[in-house]
Amino acid sequence: MRSTFHALEVSKRGLFAQQSALNTVSHNIANANTEGYTRQRAHMQATTGLPYPGFDAAIEPGILGTGVQVTDLQRIREDYLDVQYRNEFKRQGYWEARSETIEKIEDIMNEPSETGLQKVMDQMWQAWQDLASDPSDQSARAVVRERAQAVVDTFNTLSTHLQEVKTDLDTVIGVKAKEINLLGQQIASLNAQIADVVPHGYQPNDLYDQRDVLLDKLSKLTQVNVTQSTNGMVNVTIDGRDFVTGRTSVAMATQQNPDTGLLDITLGGAAFVPQNGYLAGTYQARGEIVPYYQNQLDILAVNLAKEINDVHRTGLSLSDIKGSGTSGDLPFFVDADASAADPASKTYPASAAKMAINPAILASLDAIAAAQAETPTTPVGNNKNALAIASIKNKVVQAGTGVNDLKENTTLDDFYRSTIGELGVDGQEAERNLLNAEMIVGTVENQRQSVSGVAIDDEMADLIKFQHAYSAAARVMTSADELLDKIINGMGRVGL
Repeated sequence: MRSTFHALEVSKRGLFAQQSALNTVSHNIANANTEGYTRQRAHMQATTGLPYPGFDAAIEPGILGTGVQVTDLQRIREDYLDVQYRNEFKRQGYWEARSETIEKIEDIMNEPSETGLQKVMDQMWQAWQDLASDPSDQSARAVVRERAQAVVDTFNTLSTHLQEVKTDLDTVIGVKAKEINLLGQQIASLNAQIADVVPHGYQPNDLYDQRDVLLDKLSKLTQVNVTQSTNGMVNVTIDGRDFVTGRTSVAMATQQNPDTGLLDITLGGAAFVPQNGYLAGTYQARGEIVPYYQNQLDILAVNLAKEINDVHRTGLSLSDIKGSGTSGDLPFFVDADASAADPASKTYPASAAKMAINPAILASLDAIAAAQAETPTTPVGNNKNALAIASIKNKVVQAGTGVNDLKENTTLDDFYRSTIGELGVDGQEAERNLLNAEMIVGTVENQRQSVSGVAIDDEMADLIKFQHAYSAAARVMTSADELLDKIINGMGRVGL
């Protein structure tokens, strides 16, 4: 015979289950704007019916239901979307770092513009051309020196700014390495908290969400692979190397290279070179992109100085023509480090950063060699050297195998234009890949939100549904109470 109190128990279970569902909906609504929150759902299941199979079990048609219970609170999340998101997020981070660096270099080079190196060199070539009109004119000579100084200043400034970008990138590498290290420690800490409660039957969904947020942030910085471990923990590898294993994480750190002065990265004490993500993009920008354009600038500066010096050293200055002094084999440009002690010891600067005008020319405009010697006599006012230097603008410079030699035959102007064009192409490629990565990341994130995000309208609909179910269960309990009251207080009292 069934229990008289059966309906009370069934309605009580219904009340508890609907209340748990209402609490879950309330939690979802409260965290609608929480970063990384995954909406939850109370999973309900009918409890075991009566009677149980057994030797003394009553034989009755059907099995009587005993109500409902919440078996677990599910996180509505798709793991494959997380994997896809993190794979694309690392690409976004990589191209973001490259794009930022190239954008800075483009701002430094500032081409085409009225203040860029190309314009400054054009003005210098024109000054030499103007000097040829009247080689003895002191004002024309002053303009040549000023325009040449502007070229020197521009080379020096560009080189300094590029070096500053490289230094900044080195600093960013140190910061990002520390950030990755901190994320690893936090993930390991959350692993420990999760592992402490999962064996006891609890579901730390909010801790899972916090850990997933950290994994997402980590995936932008570097390439990660996440695998499930025991008791709800995860293991994380970076570029195939162990990073977080259960409750522990290995350290990512940086140390200064004694040869280069730049930071080297270590993971777990061993040398590490990042392959993907923002850290890899920054690492490659520091080691490849910036040094490449520094080298291109150095090649241009050295070859410009070489070509002008080779012609200038063969010419005659006003001092030579007047017989008031002998400049003799005088280079126009020198290395800044050697110019003070012995200007002639360096016939050209070693780099764009070291480019300087010969101090003898800075001291006297008469030292500028605008003429060339002729046989049998050397006429005063000869302008051939000035014309020869002006013509270097369109001269095809031969390629060489040296560090600062051109790699193919080209004019200096064409070499610089090619470098700026290459910079523009690199910038367009980085920007295009960044936009594509952002679009894919956005698409995947929208898919994740459609599955895991909190939709207020849906939650309000569930709220009404569970509220009505709770009210109905309460009404059932009231009815059962009234029946029991009749049985207990009303039966057996006939005639009283």
